[in-house]
Amino acid sequence: MNKTEHHKKALLDALEKSLGVVTTACKKVGIGRTTYYDWYNTDKEFKQKVDDLQNVALDFAESQLHRQIAENSTSATIFYLKTKGKKRGYVERQEITGADGVPTNFQVEIIDKTEDTDKQSL
Repeated sequence: MNKTEHHKKALLDALEKSLGVVTTACKKVGIGRTTYYDWYNTDKEFKQKVDDLQNVALDFAESQLHRQIAENSTSATIFYLKTKGKKRGYVERQEITGADGVPTNFQVEIIDKTEDTDKQSL
């Protein structure tokens, strides 16, 4: 294993321990963020491993959210319903779509009534 591959493996281990926080992982390994992003954008295998780690971090965060819900956290429950319960009406804003969620195509025309008022006073 060459030096670069060794650094990539060390960086992947550090990313896993930091739950995907790039700056923390780079500092731990002694690699600059620019190098990380160069590897991420040019090495498909490295990118895939990083993306997999990000999914692990997301799974961890979701498990923590479910734990908080089980512990009767009102804010965690509200957050979950607002993000995952939209189809059941747990939203604070309305989204206007056409049939089957297709975006609607409509235009709004603003009419300036002050011109009509000015003409009538003449």
